Amino acid sequence: MLWTEQGQSPDQIVADFPQLSLADVYAALAYYHDHREEIDRQIREDDQFVADMKARGDPGILEGLRRSGSGGDSLAP
Repeated sequence: MLWTEQGQSPDQIVADFPQLSLADVYAALAYYHDHREEIDRQIREDDQFVADMKARGDPGILEGLRRSGSGGDSLAP
């Protein structure tokens, strides 16, 4: 989901992530809109993968991802 769909304006995104410029945010939004179907599909697939791993009850894989940092906060229980 886009940050702007969560109610944040590009200016608010820059305020929350000062390492980004306003041009960076607009470039990312333009890229998303140009590739929306592909990106949304990948997000759904990633969400399904995480749900499948959680359903398996195999904490080893998820814990390994958490420790390595490659899973991000989206894997937090």
